[in-house]
Amino acid sequence: MLRVLAVDDEKPLLEELLYLLRSDPRVRSAEGASDATEALRRITRALETGPDGADGIDVVFLDIHMAGLTGLDIARLLAGFARPPLIVFVTAHEGFAVQAFDLKAVDYVLKPVRPERLAEAVRRACAQLGRTAEPPPAVEAVPAVTSVPVPGLPGVPLQPPSHPEPAVADRGADQIAVELGGVTRFVAIADIAHVEAQGDYARLHTDEGSHLVRIPLSTLEERWAARGFVRIHRRHLVALARIDELRLDAGATSVRVGSAELQVSRRHARQLRDLLMRQATG
Repeated sequence: MLRVLAVDDEKPLLEELLYLLRSDPRVRSAEGASDATEALRRITRALETGPDGADGIDVVFLDIHMAGLTGLDIARLLAGFARPPLIVFVTAHEGFAVQAFDLKAVDYVLKPVRPERLAEAVRRACAQLGRTAEPPPAVEAVPAVTSVPVPGLPGVPLQPPSHPEPAVADRGADQIAVELGGVTRFVAIADIAHVEAQGDYARLHTDEGSHLVRIPLSTLEERWAARGFVRIHRRHLVALARIDELRLDAGATSVRVGSAELQVSRRHARQLRDLLMRQATG
C-alpha cells in the first residue's frame, strides 16, 4: 500500500485530491502540503528516515503552478537523490507534460481530477513500486458533505484556478448539482443559508454541512438575486431570510446566520439594513 503526499496551494483542490486518495484502498496514508516549502520539509524528513521509516513517502502527487518553487522545481531537486519518492503531476495545464516525463514522472493527471483517472495514476505507481495494483472496488454513492459550518470569519481568499468555467449547473430552478469524489447529488437552493467565495469556487453552507462547487460567487449572486440572496461582502452571499441577527459593534456590522457570524462590508451595510427593515415591516 502507498504512503502519499499531495501538494497543492489551492486548499479546496487539495482537500478534494486528499479525499479521493484516501478513498482508494491501495493508499495506506495520504497527507497534504499547501506550499512547496512545507512539501520539501516533509520530503526531506522522509528521505532522512529512509523508505521504511515512520515518515516514509512513496509517491508525491504534485501541482505544477504554486507560489515560490513550482512542482517542476521540486521534481528537479528530488531527481538528485538516490531513492526519491515517485512523482505524479496533477495540474490544470497540458503544456508541461514533456518536461514532466523528462523528470521521470509516473503520470500526468489533468484537473479537474476524475476519480477513475486518479485511480489509474495510483495503479501505475503501485506497478512501478511492485505493490498490489488491483483497482479499487466500486464505491456506493454517499452524501457529498465535506464539513460543518464554522463560526467566525473565513480565511484568506484563494487564487483562482486556471479553468474558471463552471462545472455545476442548476437542475430546474430549485436545485444545484454538487460533486465530491465522483458522486453527484442535488442540493435544494432553499436549504442554502450562505455562500462563501473561495477563488473561482464557492462553498455552499447548509444546516447539514457544506459543499464546494466550481462556480464563482458573482455568478451565483446574479442567478439567485430573485431568490432573496444578497451580497454582504466580497466573500459572502447570504439568504436574507436566514439571517437571525444583525450586529453593530463600534461601527462594524456583522450578521449571524445559524452558528456562523459573517462580516458585512461598509459598502453593503446600509443596503442590508434597509432590506432587513423592509422584510421586518412586510
